[in-house]
Amino acid sequence: MGGERDVTPKQQSPSSYTVEQLVAVNPYNPDILPDLENYVNEQVSSQTYSLDANLCLLRLYQFEPERMSTQIVARILVKALMAMPAPDFSLCLFLIPERVQMEEQIKALIVLLHYLETARFRQFWDEAAKSRHIVEVVPGFEQAIQTYAIHVLSLTYQKVPRSVLAEAINIEGLSLDKFLEHQVANCGWNLEKGQGQGPTHCPASQRVQPSRVEEKCCR
Repeated sequence: MGGERDVTPKQQSPSSYTVEQLVAVNPYNPDILPDLENYVNEQVSSQTYSLDANLCLLRLYQFEPERMSTQIVARILVKALMAMPAPDFSLCLFLIPERVQMEEQIKALIVLLHYLETARFRQFWDEAAKSRHIVEVVPGFEQAIQTYAIHVLSLTYQKVPRSVLAEAINIEGLSLDKFLEHQVANCGWNLEKGQGQGPTHCPASQRVQPSRVEEKCCR
């Protein structure tokens, strides 16, 4: 009779793990650092996002500071900005050494965070224009910030004046008209034509999404 067949499952090679599995199995293994860096670039190109993987990479950078890539760190922070109002940016920043935070790319992103947190959208867009080489390498950045700006306005206004909306999302003229048409058709917005009154606060029960945009008639 033949001997017993070995049915012990073979150990999976590291290369066969997904990034999520690598993070879950051994998050402090410095050998996975290149995989995590590649995954950041993959998130950028595929417009996906994994906070856990990015935090894992930043923690590894703490143990391997000589291997830190400022470009990768900047991309992680841009993706974190795009996740607003989630506190992802602050979670990431906590793991970044102060000397790295003082580098120009990172300082610029910290300034952008401050403007978003304080709803100073005009200043945000002005500053973002100066940092295009940092933010425009990440597809979807502008749209993500516009979504956040609309979220903030929905917490404040029941009727959003056209000028306030235009400043918050950095769209004017015909482009704004097309944007509003899309929102009316797809997101349940209503346009009110006429002089209208000043903005009124939205009751807490309605602070979910912007439902109305006040539009002044052209004469």
